[in-house]
Amino acid sequence: MPGTVLLLAASPVGRGCLVDAASVLPVLAAVAPPVLSGTETANVVELADPLEPQAVLTRLRAAATAPGPLTMFVTGQLQLDRRQRLPHLALARTTPATVRYTAFPWRWVADELRLRPPGSTTVFVDLHADTDTWEFLAGRPLTAGPSTELYGRVAPPPSRRTVAQPAYMRAVATLLRSGHRPSPDQLHQQALTRIAGEENSRPGAADLVLAPGRAWAGQPWPPAPEFTTVTAPPHAPARPPHLPHPAVPPPAPSMPSASSVQLPGQAGRRGGSVSPDPHEEITAAVRDGRHDDAFALAARWEREALRTHGAGSEPVLHWMEVRADLAMFAGDAERSCRGWLALAANRLDAGQAPGAPEVESAVDRAHHQWGRIDDPARARELGAELARLRQRVPGRREGALDHVRRQLSQLQTQT
Repeated sequence: MPGTVLLLAASPVGRGCLVDAASVLPVLAAVAPPVLSGTETANVVELADPLEPQAVLTRLRAAATAPGPLTMFVTGQLQLDRRQRLPHLALARTTPATVRYTAFPWRWVADELRLRPPGSTTVFVDLHADTDTWEFLAGRPLTAGPSTELYGRVAPPPSRRTVAQPAYMRAVATLLRSGHRPSPDQLHQQALTRIAGEENSRPGAADLVLAPGRAWAGQPWPPAPEFTTVTAPPHAPARPPHLPHPAVPPPAPSMPSASSVQLPGQAGRRGGSVSPDPHEEITAAVRDGRHDDAFALAARWEREALRTHGAGSEPVLHWMEVRADLAMFAGDAERSCRGWLALAANRLDAGQAPGAPEVESAVDRAHHQWGRIDDPARARELGAELARLRQRVPGRREGALDHVRRQLSQLQTQT
């Protein structure tokens, strides 16, 4: 049965804007609809900076009554109306004085989703709150109804004259761009891990993190000093839906920047037919449990990008990141750690600064995966490399290098 996806990004125009919500929509829209929804096919509805609450309600109601799974991605800011003191999603025309009339009441989300079957609705949110709303939510965690799985974060007000970025939702979209859709809980945890450096470098309170049955206020992510997830699932994640093998081989995938390029060794075999996105074949392999095939295909595209664009080019760095993510999805922490270390080193060799967000993110993810390696010998080997890299890229979490050194010291005592 087809799924439904609702992409909603809203924030006021002018000085009242706390977050550049609409900036994440192009990244989400670049993800294949089946990956957004977790179904074989999906209908996607996009709302960018809507003006009227009724227009949002109409789209939400249509999505809520559609058969099949529903996934919502909501980015924006929350404000309280002055009379009832209830949270609203601020729209383009919203001001503090007109919240009651120009913003979308958050309770309408729960109202419209309340009749949907349990387990059929997932909502990801990346919301920023003004001062009043932040204080309100401290004692009343945000919900979307008892039958809806709500994941995401509510961030405190940014500094004055600063417009924040939807880092959590951008991390969700970037993970999905790999072509693989992990379980919602895994996707949520991985996105939070990716933005840990951003939160720790920001002054003030930590985010309010949302997940089914859990809400944390003022908790760092990942927690220091272990650099591992807080809410590790109690059992192995469910296998993704099986995608049957096609009756005929799929057409050769195309590089995003050069659609006429074919995979090495495939020239002339398929009549010049190309698919619009090489990630689709990788997605099929991952969902079918063929992680090695997915990894090999990404590696071949990396080699082709290296031949076409040269070392240090963005296409090469992109495919290195895809391979590191694929290893993580496959549960191969050692391979994933090696991938992130190599990516960080390549970015540095390409002239990127040690404090560049992409460099810090790669080292942070290598650090995270290193903590999951079970083999002491492999952990010692990669830990020494990570420590050398941490000297150049300490990251924004205080004590990261000290943590690596302490863990290495403990590993030296293990045989």
